[in-house]
Amino acid sequence: MQDKMIDAFNEQTRQFFEPMRKLNSLMLNNMEKMTQYQMESMKRYSQMGTERMRDAGELTDAESMRDFGARQAEMMNELSKQMLEDAKAMSEMSLEFKAELEKLYAESGKQLAEQAEKAGQAAKPETAPAEQPAKATSQSSSRKR
Repeated sequence: MQDKMIDAFNEQTRQFFEPMRKLNSLMLNNMEKMTQYQMESMKRYSQMGTERMRDAGELTDAESMRDFGARQAEMMNELSKQMLEDAKAMSEMSLEFKAELEKLYAESGKQLAEQAEKAGQAAKPETAPAEQPAKATSQSSSRKR
């Protein structure tokens, strides 16, 4: 009997902490995904900047300066597009995370409601057949004085 109680307690504890474990896992996965994307973005931006610095270091005359200026404008356009794409991707990741979070909260709420219902049912004593309430009888004794 004691083993059953311990097993039941362990199961209840596992069920209690399961939503928190799922939440932590979801948040960790999202953080890892966002961080990885940001690292890749920073690498792209750094490479663009390094390429521009190399190109600037190779300027030798007015014509190469004019070409550099034209490429600089193209690079700024490319950078602008890349930043918009990155913002869009980060926004999509955030919306996906929000949807997963809402789904997790809904599942957790449903589980908690079920657990509360089970606990409420377990707390109710077994109902015995309805007993007849004792009838009050009035004993009127008419004493004559």
